[in-house]
Amino acid sequence: MGSQEIIKIEDDFTLIRFQNDGLESFNAQRELDSGLIQFHFGLKGSAKFLFNQGSYALELKEEKSLLLYNPQKELPLNLELAPNSWVISVIISIKKFHALFSTEADYITFLSGDNKDKKYYNEGNISPSMAIVLSQLFHYSLHPSIKNLYYKGKGYELLSLYFNRTEDPNAEQCPFLIDEDNVMKIRRAKEIIIANMAEPPGLQELADEIGLNLKKLKMGFKQIYGDTVYGFLFDYKMDFARKLLDSGSYNVNEVGLKIGYSTGSHFIAAFKKKFATTPKKYLMSINPNT
Repeated sequence: MGSQEIIKIEDDFTLIRFQNDGLESFNAQRELDSGLIQFHFGLKGSAKFLFNQGSYALELKEEKSLLLYNPQKELPLNLELAPNSWVISVIISIKKFHALFSTEADYITFLSGDNKDKKYYNEGNISPSMAIVLSQLFHYSLHPSIKNLYYKGKGYELLSLYFNRTEDPNAEQCPFLIDEDNVMKIRRAKEIIIANMAEPPGLQELADEIGLNLKKLKMGFKQIYGDTVYGFLFDYKMDFARKLLDSGSYNVNEVGLKIGYSTGSHFIAAFKKKFATTPKKYLMSINPNT
């Protein structure tokens, strides 16, 4: 169930949405000319960028970004997207990029005279305001006729936030997420439910723990992660269960108990709802001798 959507925003400016909601890793390959700057953003899950026929890999984790640039040689895009993972990539030519930042070339380190002909690699965190724009690129409901205009605006907004050293929280358009602190609290909520997935707190308890009211927790979680708190947790638990089964170290009942199901039948029903197969059949599919 992996897919890639290529959106040409302008000449020399392309945005690609990679989405893998399936059970298997998804591979996407695309030839890219030299002189292109690649920005990659991990929204969910994890991915790897493979180079030199897979002999070298760069990992892209959730809520992390990668900037890649090599003027001396082509850097073809060879992406391995793990199950339940989303990535957004922005590909822009150095010529167009220079034009955007011509007056600020000294401010952006890799555009300086010393670096403009050198290869460049940078890993960074996705800031809260960038996370908002990235989630908007996955969760929008607009008329198709203005889709390209929407992507164009968000593409430029993403680049400006990427290079923004001191973010101004008042610049956000979303009334709830004006406060960067709220975004950090929502991320904290995600960490809490993952750490306690076998016995997660109630929504009100979770809201109290992170210091947000219930409405803001629900609305903010949906905006950033594209799902309800428990919808997100369900997907996470099922993916975690699948990895435990993959390890071969646990039987079906043990896996169910680890993620909070007191009876095997409830776990089996949940697993089947997510993956359209039972845990036992899944085990047999990965190991026919089971």
